[in-house]
Amino acid sequence: MVKVKVPATTANVGPGFDSLGIALTLYNEIEVEEINSGLSIEVKGRDSEKIDTDENNLVYKSMIKTFNEIGYDYKGLKIKQYNNIPIGRGLGSSAASIIGAIVAANKLAGNVLTQDEILDIAVEIEGHPDNVAPALFGGVVVSCSHENHTNYIKFPVDERLKFIVAIPEVILSTKDSRNVLPKKVTFEDAVFNLSRSSLLVASLMSGDLEKLDIALQDRLHQPYRIGLLNSLKNISKESKKQGLNRVFLSGAGPSVIYITWDMEDDEDENKFYNIIKKLPEEWSIQILKGDNKGII
Repeated sequence: MVKVKVPATTANVGPGFDSLGIALTLYNEIEVEEINSGLSIEVKGRDSEKIDTDENNLVYKSMIKTFNEIGYDYKGLKIKQYNNIPIGRGLGSSAASIIGAIVAANKLAGNVLTQDEILDIAVEIEGHPDNVAPALFGGVVVSCSHENHTNYIKFPVDERLKFIVAIPEVILSTKDSRNVLPKKVTFEDAVFNLSRSSLLVASLMSGDLEKLDIALQDRLHQPYRIGLLNSLKNISKESKKQGLNRVFLSGAGPSVIYITWDMEDDEDENKFYNIIKKLPEEWSIQILKGDNKGII
């Protein structure tokens, strides 16, 4: 029997569109056992009713993909999933399933894949590396795909950082969030994001957290995606009005994160809580830290 524990992730992180991700201290657990024949899938936890328990299950499909890649002839599978990461909220639920499945399959097959090979399979399934890379490695991961291979650099999340995550009950599909994006952007907007994403990485690496107020600004995806939900427009408007400059969409949304750090004044945190409390939908708030271990 193989057990794995996979962290949630937040991708994009403001200006780092499709290239930056951070692992968070919220976890899914997957337990896999090879059996004589057939398929058994049991799912418990958050949003379990939304997860397939047949051959359409993402964990199962990702395991089969991995077995095919390495030429492992399995008999049957018994899969148990315990979910804490909400589905369709921009916190890397699919990435956690994919990474968990590939690592579990690799363990069953005798650990024949390297970490880089695991990542490449995950990117092939997921389509881009910004969520799967931190789910695998933990920490902050900057990545890009080139010639069917993912290049990445990982560094630890500053232990002072707190991620105050506001999660709505409403779901936004990644497809819808992609479709709202423009086909072209201006040169000015491209330079704006390049400068902010560079500053963001430098700020996170150096620990100069005061720069995050400017570094989290974005023009490539958030201005378009917040239009998909009135509450997101309200959060954006009220946050700016109250001087909360470190609020950003997690992944493609609709979850929103306010990033702060230990020893900072609690007044701004309370402002963020009050903004969320006034929204018409049901929202929950979780305070998370950065996960620097990745899948275990």
